[in-house]
Amino acid sequence: MIAAITYIAKLPSGTRGFLTINTILNWFNIVGQWAGTASIDFSLAQLIQVIVLLSTGGNNGGGYLASKYVVYAFHAVILLSHAIINSLSITWLSFFGQFAALWNMLGVFVLMIAIPVVATERASAKFVFTHFNTDNSARIHSNLYIFVLGLLMSQYTLSGYDASAHMTEETKNADRNGPIGIISAIGISLIVGWGYILGITFAVKDIPYLLSPDNDAGGYAIAEVFYLAFKSRYGNGVGGIICLWIVAIAIYFCGMGSMTSNSRMTYAFSRDGAMPFSSLWHKVNKLEVPINAVWLSAFISLCMALPSLGSLVAFQAMASVATTAVYIAYALPILFRVMLAHKSFVPGPFNLGRYSVLVGWIAVLWVATITVLFSLPVSYPVTKDTLNYTPVAVGGLFTLVLLSWIVSARHWFKGPITNLGG
Repeated sequence: MIAAITYIAKLPSGTRGFLTINTILNWFNIVGQWAGTASIDFSLAQLIQVIVLLSTGGNNGGGYLASKYVVYAFHAVILLSHAIINSLSITWLSFFGQFAALWNMLGVFVLMIAIPVVATERASAKFVFTHFNTDNSARIHSNLYIFVLGLLMSQYTLSGYDASAHMTEETKNADRNGPIGIISAIGISLIVGWGYILGITFAVKDIPYLLSPDNDAGGYAIAEVFYLAFKSRYGNGVGGIICLWIVAIAIYFCGMGSMTSNSRMTYAFSRDGAMPFSSLWHKVNKLEVPINAVWLSAFISLCMALPSLGSLVAFQAMASVATTAVYIAYALPILFRVMLAHKSFVPGPFNLGRYSVLVGWIAVLWVATITVLFSLPVSYPVTKDTLNYTPVAVGGLFTLVLLSWIVSARHWFKGPITNLGG
């Protein structure tokens, strides 16, 4: 992906226009990233709501359930703290990033071992690897359909691995370390994430109860798993609440990193003159931090959570929008590389060699597939409260960007601006 983007300046004039459109269409990327930050931090706010509920007695013990307005306030405070951290120098961001990586690694290993060990009842290997739950309130009972919908969360988890690309201007030997960072993020997430899911699944027995809004966690399944594991053995769920804080801190760091990526993308996009008031957003302070871009990203992510005050269903589509929009942005430069620059493309020092075109086509076809899948209804019957708003949001964004290109941007936008000599 990095090589495809940096090759724009070398394309023949007949194909340059296509990749200029691609750069404009990177609005998909930046909007998807803003939506991603909003969904990450709002998910953390919801988790804090559940932690407070369990800490004060639980859903069945008179615990405090925060209102949607309090949850939104949690979300605002989290975003504010992330904006403050991202206003610090790159040295501090590097420190927090390394600490976050260590926390995530150690935290996952603690949880994947502690939960199944503490649980007094464990699922069998047959249940874990062969049972397919079709009991849900969405009235979807097709194994294939449920599997397809389940792909969203795995794709959502992997989205954002391009953060290494957005930080390349602040990275040594970026032409190698950027791609290595992307591949490392995917590999580590694959292995550690799979282990975490297995560990937690072995502590799961009664799936309908975990999903029931009448349980102690109010239907928050993972929180209920942690809480029950410790309560069944020790008579209280304090250990489970501590485990939830491990998860909460990991999500907090994830949101922090997401805003870092957002602000750098906003900065680069503005430097190319592709955003309204670009001169404002690409300014950096004396610490060489794009401070205005940081606070713009925080503000937009805050606004994106406003639909939660009216309808959680509409906001929950944010995860789908973030995933779909970002993956479309990932696929576009790859598509142009394998179609328009098949022979003229000059690979960078880190490349896939003879397999690059094959892998590129697989990536493009996969993104095309998930874009369709993630536009499918997630609950039946389809009403205004259960409608999947993803195709509406993504289609609307595509229409606005295309109109903007046709009416205005094609007359003045000349493509990415390089700050490298030679």
